[in-house]
Amino acid sequence: MSIVPVSYDSCREILHTLAACPQARLRSLGRTPFRRQVLSLSLGAGKRSVLFSAAHHANEWITALVLLAFARDYARALAGNDALCGVPARALAEKCTIHLTPLVNPDGVDLVTGALLPESPQYALARKIAAAYPEIPFPAGWKANLLGTDLNLNYPAGWRQARKNKALLGVTSPAPRDYVGGCPLNQPETRALAAFTREVQPEVVVALHSQGQEIYWQYGGLEIPGARELGEAMAQVSGYALADTPYLSAFAGYKDWFIQTFRRPGYTVEVGLGENPLPLAQFPEIYQCCLPLLLTAALGEKPIDK
Repeated sequence: MSIVPVSYDSCREILHTLAACPQARLRSLGRTPFRRQVLSLSLGAGKRSVLFSAAHHANEWITALVLLAFARDYARALAGNDALCGVPARALAEKCTIHLTPLVNPDGVDLVTGALLPESPQYALARKIAAAYPEIPFPAGWKANLLGTDLNLNYPAGWRQARKNKALLGVTSPAPRDYVGGCPLNQPETRALAAFTREVQPEVVVALHSQGQEIYWQYGGLEIPGARELGEAMAQVSGYALADTPYLSAFAGYKDWFIQTFRRPGYTVEVGLGENPLPLAQFPEIYQCCLPLLLTAALGEKPIDK
């Protein structure tokens, strides 16, 4: 897989190729407001279900490349009876079913990475929304879907508090970032991921974001058995810090909803350092950190090697 800015078409092509590999299944979870599919690839057949997602935020598209590279390396290891970080791929497949949703926000990602032409109606819609926020670079600063809803603020876990917090920042209607939507799960992308999560009942979820090299693991003071310990193991193998979520970002996110609803460990992992969108030059280091982190989450314990 070449390391280039991702688009919906390139992601779909990679996923369809990987779907031909042993123990791989590809499905569409639903469609965005502009008819792109939210795709998920499942690998393995084990009882332990885990779900990894990426690119809730458009200008954090580098996270999608992490899951695509993970899927590629895992599929290759399965086909060749090899190991990942010392973990035999076939043993992992027998223990776990890993669900990968690398592009939760394909509409927004296509805007930021240049797949949408400036003369297109979709680009024009986003540009009209962005015009009210001249301080946010366009399109590089765009995080939302193309309707101007921040998808990681659209889940029903403290959604009303998130709405109050973002209103204090002056965001009360569609915007490039920080608009929570008209009500929880009113966007097809978030409804699709929430429904899929309920269907596969994961033991653990990891949502990849950027940036900060931190792992957020709590919501609302809930004490989830084993969550801190697994988070510490993920921090140890990745070099990232296990941290408390900043207050203004502490509500209505996907991992918040998962923790509240399932009472199981959920994590937001902020990969890399710098200003979004992160440069592709960071990808090798990001992936080196994330590969053992994802394996640790899948296994529920540290892999054999970093």
